[in-house]
Amino acid sequence: MKYSRVYVESVGYELAPIVVTSSELESRLQPMYEALHISPGQLEALTGIRERRWWKPNTPISHGAIAAAKKSLQERNVSPEDIGAVVYAGVCREHFEPATACQIASALGVKGNAAVYDISNACLGVLNGVLDIANRIELGQIRAGLVVACESSREINEIMIKQMNATPSMELFTKSLATMTGGSGAAAVLLTDGSFTPSRRPKLLGGVNVAEPQFHELCRWGIKSDSPEHHVPYMSTDAVAVMKHGVELGKRTWDVFAAELDLTPEKVDKVICHQVGEAHQKLILQTIGISPEKDFTSFEFLGNMGTVSLPITAAIAKERDFLLPGDFVGFLGIGSGLNCLMMGIQW
Repeated sequence: MKYSRVYVESVGYELAPIVVTSSELESRLQPMYEALHISPGQLEALTGIRERRWWKPNTPISHGAIAAAKKSLQERNVSPEDIGAVVYAGVCREHFEPATACQIASALGVKGNAAVYDISNACLGVLNGVLDIANRIELGQIRAGLVVACESSREINEIMIKQMNATPSMELFTKSLATMTGGSGAAAVLLTDGSFTPSRRPKLLGGVNVAEPQFHELCRWGIKSDSPEHHVPYMSTDAVAVMKHGVELGKRTWDVFAAELDLTPEKVDKVICHQVGEAHQKLILQTIGISPEKDFTSFEFLGNMGTVSLPITAAIAKERDFLLPGDFVGFLGIGSGLNCLMMGIQW
């Protein structure tokens, strides 16, 4: 996938307001820690995550998404009438139907000939949405499109804490560790054909995706139905297998990505990775030969926010002048499934 007329006009984001430290989560897990003789501090030591964010109780998913979307449009020459597609790409949704994108489009005033729909692909949702919009722009179907997502870890964390304390086991602790890294936030990526303003903005050059769907059982977040009246959300992750096969998939994807865009590690100025945790970050960079100094991370304080981790991290990196005009920036995404998607952007 290569593009000649697709630009990242802006990235708006909204951070959840409540800061939850890893030590706070461990204090709530004290019954399990005592039963299994686990020393405090393991959550941060194993993941590198000090804290993450939660939304206030009962906050609708659409609220965070709408806030991020409005920020992406602030001080831009793009009006709701100019937007040809609104894609909601989060794992978390408010309803099975209608599409959460409908609530966002309504709040923004987008209607008429615009395509409004949801897509889902675990942590890669926003990146998949970006490519979907990019294809429409490249084909000349639309001039601008918006990809939006909002994620919330509060609810699944609350459920898993109760389960871990009620039935403590080392197997459950291991499979729930990734759940405890989850964070909450919202992001919106506005893409255009560059015709709205002559000012410089990042240009999408291309991307590749590689799938290994035989590993679809390694990480799951869904609903267990013990009875028709009792539907309980759950999340289970084989973190060791996800890292092993995920890094192998990342390396294969990187090789295809480098060949597609004629890249070497030296030609890549900066990278923004999906924010899983410290061990994953170090291993994938080492495996593909990228210096850690070229990467910007947010997982230490925001945790793994799923689909919005990468775009929010990129927006913060831009605010802090880490991403500079002219930089070749690699967006390196991986999600459950397993799927891997990498993009090249000329900043």
